[in-house]
Amino acid sequence: MEQALFRYICECQDCGGKAALVTIVETHGSTPRKAGSAMLILPDGRAFGTIGGGCGEAEVRRQALTALDENRPRLYTVQMLNDVAADEGMVCGGTMEVFIQII
Repeated sequence: MEQALFRYICECQDCGGKAALVTIVETHGSTPRKAGSAMLILPDGRAFGTIGGGCGEAEVRRQALTALDENRPRLYTVQMLNDVAADEGMVCGGTMEVFIQII
């Protein structure tokens, strides 16, 4: 995880804010990032860090905002399989398991 991301997490917690920490825990096939990549999503939708960008990251951001609303962590699978990837303009063809943690 990048040092800048740790700084944002600390700032968020120091201000009493809530955020979703999204971490890739496992990948299969071709994915833009690998396990350990992380990003922080704030309730207003701002994001710090990346798990690869594009449609997959946008999908995870929506899931993170839902997790924040429900105040419940979740494990989520991002499917970037060849047929889905081609339809969405993705260049990858694998899957990513991400853990969305409320901090």
